[in-house]
Amino acid sequence: MKAAAFDYHVPESVDAAVALLAELGDEAKVLAGGQSLVPVMAMRLGRPEHIVDVNRIEALAGATRSNGTLRVGALTRHRALETDVLIRDSVPLLARAAPHIGHFQIRNRGTVGGSLAHADSAAELPAVAVALDAEIEVRSTRGSRRIRAADFFVSIFMTALEPDELVTAVHLPVWGRGCGFAVAEFARRHGDFALAGAACGVQVDGGRIVRAAVGLIGMGSVPVRARLAEQTLTGADAHEVDLASIGRDAVAALDPPSDTHGSAAYRRHLGAQMTARALGRALAEAQGQERNPGQSQAQAEAGGTA
Repeated sequence: MKAAAFDYHVPESVDAAVALLAELGDEAKVLAGGQSLVPVMAMRLGRPEHIVDVNRIEALAGATRSNGTLRVGALTRHRALETDVLIRDSVPLLARAAPHIGHFQIRNRGTVGGSLAHADSAAELPAVAVALDAEIEVRSTRGSRRIRAADFFVSIFMTALEPDELVTAVHLPVWGRGCGFAVAEFARRHGDFALAGAACGVQVDGGRIVRAAVGLIGMGSVPVRARLAEQTLTGADAHEVDLASIGRDAVAALDPPSDTHGSAAYRRHLGAQMTARALGRALAEAQGQERNPGQSQAQAEAGGTA
């Protein structure tokens, strides 16, 4: 099938884009990478009357770092999360998540803002945003505001965005030394959405875990923050953590969906396994960083900590 007819708009500034969204309201959809929107339109699951293509707005792309925070523009491609040195060194979990996003053709076109706005709980970037306490920056003709990732995702494919608002960037904290990050997920085929997964970060100081972040992928209608697992990890001896037990605790209270790909019980089992696996990798990297405080993130990766 082909998409139904629509009017095509190509603003060249953020102001022009949000003015269009204010004028067109619910009948408009924003086109960035198009990796989700275009298939939906092609199958006529969605029939927007207006498409607002933001790809010419250069201000929406790229990353900057200031005062312990990394700002990643909404039009930044997934591929840049893997290759941009500033992004990779400032928020390594973004670089660890990116290779799991579809295939390289998708990563070459897909965008950070598009993934967040699409709000698929089986996607990687929403889980990273929730795990790291990110804030999503949005803009309308009324001005700009930031929405905590925990409040941004409302349900499957639903966010706190108003119809006239445009995602302009995501803000993520930069962690200090002694940190490790990892993503582990299970999919039936490479490039498929994960049945279950985890995006994790830990910080070790003096042999003890002083900070932990665990975001779960595909375990509910929104990305889930495993608070109980984080509480158990924080303060624990990094050498004596029972990862299998923490993985089970992370998913024990969850009720993931059952479908043709797997039952809720199966997804919980996978979620526990992926959480334990990701935490194990993150801890190994963090302990290596603590032993070699001058070692860069790139050097740590070259040392085979994945």
